[in-house]
Amino acid sequence: MMELIDKINKLKKERNAIILAHTYQVGDIQDIADFVGDSYGLSKKAADSDADVIVFCGVHFMAETASIIAEDKTVLLPEIDAGCPMADMIDADKLRKMKEVDSDAIVVSYINSTAEVKAETDVICTSSNVLKIVGNLKTNKIIFAPDKYMGSYVAAHYPEKEIILADGYCHVHVTILPEDILSLKEAHPSAVVLTHPECQGEVVKLSDHILSTSQMLDFARESDAQEFIIATENGILYLLNKQNPQKKFYHASKYAVCPNMKKTTMEKLYWALEDMKYKIKVDKDIAVKAKRAIDNMFFYTEK
Repeated sequence: MMELIDKINKLKKERNAIILAHTYQVGDIQDIADFVGDSYGLSKKAADSDADVIVFCGVHFMAETASIIAEDKTVLLPEIDAGCPMADMIDADKLRKMKEVDSDAIVVSYINSTAEVKAETDVICTSSNVLKIVGNLKTNKIIFAPDKYMGSYVAAHYPEKEIILADGYCHVHVTILPEDILSLKEAHPSAVVLTHPECQGEVVKLSDHILSTSQMLDFARESDAQEFIIATENGILYLLNKQNPQKKFYHASKYAVCPNMKKTTMEKLYWALEDMKYKIKVDKDIAVKAKRAIDNMFFYTEK
């Protein structure tokens, strides 16, 4: 493994590349990455990086987003078949039909969406900034796509706003059930429950804090609590245990594993840098429209 790590680092230097990895990636990938984070943090890194090449260890929509933000850079996705079923649950045509019905609504799309959907969107959001963005929007009528569970979480925080939901969901987070949380709370009564807003509403109601993956990492590191129940994809446990060896983390469900996030391997990362594959590039007209929505995300987050 050390030989492979050395080869990757050598190629990274030669290519002036940066390796970005999502917190749901396997441990080896997280260890070799220059930055590990959630979708918002990864987007910021892509936007701010002075590297010539961005190697995105995640899924397809993430590499697309990096390509849109950093159009002058080469963006590589080591595993071309790493997709996101939730992102595929809505397409541009479906979103346009929703906009025709509610033409006076602002469209807020989760970053877990295709470039074509982003191009039909007014503001992109992530799990870490969605509440702030919706709160900063003056409109009281919002189309939210594609995640109906995150949209319902937003609607509960802003009852004065009409949130029109698409019908998408994360096939990983829906495997976490209320009975999983109740069982763990009974076994570990002092544990703090940290839940991702992609989870179902009944799980959210049983939780102490609703957080993005990066927010979970920050909370666990800064909290005085010693035990945590973690309701999100299990890849985050690697960093949680690494950063907090003295604390205990209980994963909500053994079924909450994203197979697409686990497709990226060290060998595929090496081949990506060696062969400069797979290059992700978005059609220019689509990219221009999508970038407006992404820029609006940064604007309404920092407002």
